[in-house]
Order: sequence, then C-alpha cells, then structure tokens
Amino acid sequence: MKNSFCRSPVLSVIATAILLLYANPAFAGVIKIGLMAPITGAFASEGQDMQKIVALMVEEINKAGGINGDSIELLVEDDGSTPRSAATAASRLVSKGVPAVIGTYGSAVTEASQDIYDEAGAVQIATGSTAIRLTAKGLKRFFRTCPRDDEQGRVAVTTLSKLEFKHVAILHDNSAYAKGLAEEAKKLIEEGKSASIVFYDALQPGELDYSAILTKIKGVKPDAIFFTGYYPEAGLLLRQMATMKWSVPMLGGDATNNYDLVKIAGQAAAKGYRFISPPMPTDIDSPAAKAFLAAYRAKYNSLPSSIWSVIAGDAFTVLVSAIKAKGTNPSAIAEYMHQGMPAVDGLTGKISFDDKGDRKGDLYRLYEINGKGEFILQKN
Repeated sequence: MKNSFCRSPVLSVIATAILLLYANPAFAGVIKIGLMAPITGAFASEGQDMQKIVALMVEEINKAGGINGDSIELLVEDDGSTPRSAATAASRLVSKGVPAVIGTYGSAVTEASQDIYDEAGAVQIATGSTAIRLTAKGLKRFFRTCPRDDEQGRVAVTTLSKLEFKHVAILHDNSAYAKGLAEEAKKLIEEGKSASIVFYDALQPGELDYSAILTKIKGVKPDAIFFTGYYPEAGLLLRQMATMKWSVPMLGGDATNNYDLVKIAGQAAAKGYRFISPPMPTDIDSPAAKAFLAAYRAKYNSLPSSIWSVIAGDAFTVLVSAIKAKGTNPSAIAEYMHQGMPAVDGLTGKISFDDKGDRKGDLYRLYEINGKGEFILQKN
C-alpha cells in the first residue's frame, strides 16, 4: 500500500517551500573572518570585549544583507594571552581557510602569530599591539588599527615635561610592548634632556607583592614614575603605594587603559593616576561611534571596558570595506588597504594605512582617574 501521507496538499506546499528555501538561500555564500583574542588568561577582559564587539558588528552586517550578498561567519580562537597559545590559535584559523584575521591584543602575543598568517597568505590586522618592530619586518599583509609605541613614547615624554617632572623613574615588565615603550621614552628624555632618569628597571609581571621594588624606587626620590606595563600590575602598584602612604604621581601607557585597574587598585588609590591612550569609547564624538555604543549597551547592558576592543571593531570595519571593494583574495585586500582604500570612517575616527601597514594619524590623549574611578579626558 502506498503512503497516502505524502499526497497531503498542505504537506506538499510545505515541502515545496523548504526546497525553494534551500535552492534560494538568503545569502549567496559565506565569508569567513577570523578573530584571535585573549578570551582567557591575564587579559581576558580585553578579549571578551573584542569578541562581543566584532560579533555584534557581524550580526548587524548580516541583518543588512551581508557583504555583496554573502554572509559573514566569525571564527573565534582564544590566544590565552600567551605567545604559545597564540601560535596554536593562528594555526587553527589558518586551517579553516580564513582570508583575514583580526587580532590580537599584546605585542608579544601578536608577534608569535605573524609568520603563521604570513606563510598562509592571510591578512592580519592587529588591534592592541603597538611594538614598533611588528611593522618593521616588511610583511605585506600585516596591518594594525592601533598606533605605535614611538608615537606613544613621544606623547608620554611631552606630557611628563608639561607636568614639570624633572626626576623620573621608568618601570617596565620586560614584555615586548612595555620594554619597547620604556626604551623609547628613555631615549627621548635623554636626547631632549627634558628630565633626569633616576631609576630604570623591570618588575616581574603576575606577582602579588611589589613592595620591594617600590621601596627601591622611593629611595631615589623621583618626581614621578612612568610605568609602561599592563593594567593588572599598575593597579597592584597603586594599591601597594597607598598602603606605603607614598603618593608620588604615576603615569602609565596605553596598556593600563582598562577599568579593571580601578577594581584592583581601589578608587582611592587609583585617584589621580594618569595614562596615555587613544580616546575612550565614550569620548569618541562621531555619529558612527555613538550609534554603535548605543547598540552595544542595548545588547550587553554595559559599555566596553577599554579602547582596545573598540579598535578591534575598527579592524572589522576596514575588512568589510576592503572585501566589498576587492573580494576575499588576501593579496587584493592587502594591496587595496595599502594603496587604493579611501580613509574609512571607523569607530575611533578616520582609518588609513601607510606602506608599512601602520595606521596614519595621532590618536594619543591624556587621561586622569577621578575620585569616582572614572577616566577623564584631559584638555590640551
């Protein structure tokens, strides 16, 4: 006996609709874009915000019809905040055939992945990796939407001079980023004879007690400390300085631009701390940034904790522009970004690149933390 169930008119209509749906998908194809970020590890808050921002932007683009009729699929790999994990994450993304990758945060972590992406022919856009040497290697498909340490060093030294600090202690953590920034600042201070460097050394990141090195620095009586490391150590230094009842001013680099610093230090100890950084998301006065941050708040009921996750959004914006113009061939994308791409309206302003892959323009500003733990942009 034949199955009369198959002859139902209603079911026939449904079956036809299903066939048409699969025969005529909403999108013509899929474009894979990689995101390598520190989802876990010391800088997990940065990576988790990076993932949230790029995922939201992918969602918005796909709702609007994708790129040239193709949907975007975001492939995320956790670099664990370490170079070794970054190499593994990069290999995984390469094996999935991504033409371009966003990430990551941290110069040493990014550096561990550069050759892997380059050998695979993929475009890489770093987001929080400011070490000068990353773009000095001549890798044609490597870019970054963050600024470089030499520019940060220049602004930091200018700031120290404007604040009339004449005896400066420079403290770093031996990481590629922190040591590079410390060396740049030291060089500029010595060349310009703008101050005397009374202390220059490194701490060991990840420790729980920095009282010994703080006591050593206190002994040379600096007017200020310039700490070039990351926000977890900066927060702990501030907290322990308060315990010592030592209130010497401390200036930090852009790796301390994270609200977790205040959580670690405590509001009282963090008050008065200054740092050099690209502008915070709430200080970016453009329609695109305001609209995006409103969408972010609506979806996640918060704002990004630092600028670096927003700069990952800039990297995604650039990739969308390049893929719209040139398709998914990595060499064509890279050539366009180097030479033919008009300045793109990103979340942090106009974005274009020089022949090395560095972002053009000056992004650095000075911030100071107030008594409420808020990051306040200082006027020039």
